[in-house]
Amino acid sequence: MPSPVRYSFWMPGPMQIERLYDEHASALFAFLLNFTRAEADSRDLLQEVFIKLSRDAARLAGIEHERAYLMRLAHNAAVDLMRRRAVRDRTREGLAVEQSPFAPAVDPDEQLFRRELAVALGELPAEQRAVVHLKLWEGLTFEAIAEILNVPPNTVASRYRYGLDKLRGRLRPLYEEIK
Repeated sequence: MPSPVRYSFWMPGPMQIERLYDEHASALFAFLLNFTRAEADSRDLLQEVFIKLSRDAARLAGIEHERAYLMRLAHNAAVDLMRRRAVRDRTREGLAVEQSPFAPAVDPDEQLFRRELAVALGELPAEQRAVVHLKLWEGLTFEAIAEILNVPPNTVASRYRYGLDKLRGRLRPLYEEIK
């Protein structure tokens, strides 16, 4: 039985970078914004990822899952940024909460819940926040997240469980109040 044919979507050149940007930039930006909690940093990191790709045209050759690979590049760039910054400015954390990735809601209770959810997400450790975002908003499996974050799948599952437990504990009183 012949082996299955793998189709590579990679065609070097500016058109390919444009296609990648059009297809994946908004998801990468949302992930980076949720991870860094700062719009300016997220934009810089997104730009860094695509500059890296444009300088090394063969970087995606043979990659089977483009989005997962791009998420990994984005995550690595974000981790590098955080390592370069030993101490985060507390005011930036407060500003990032105001720039929530959630769409505005008409219902005041829903607005309150979304605002509190954004705050609760911001209170999670960065590792848990990244896993929760990739699982809930990107719909990725633990295996895919493990590949992106370069950690074992069991670690991903633990971070997800701990993150959800913290979110439930933080949001349960509010949910029961507005129910």
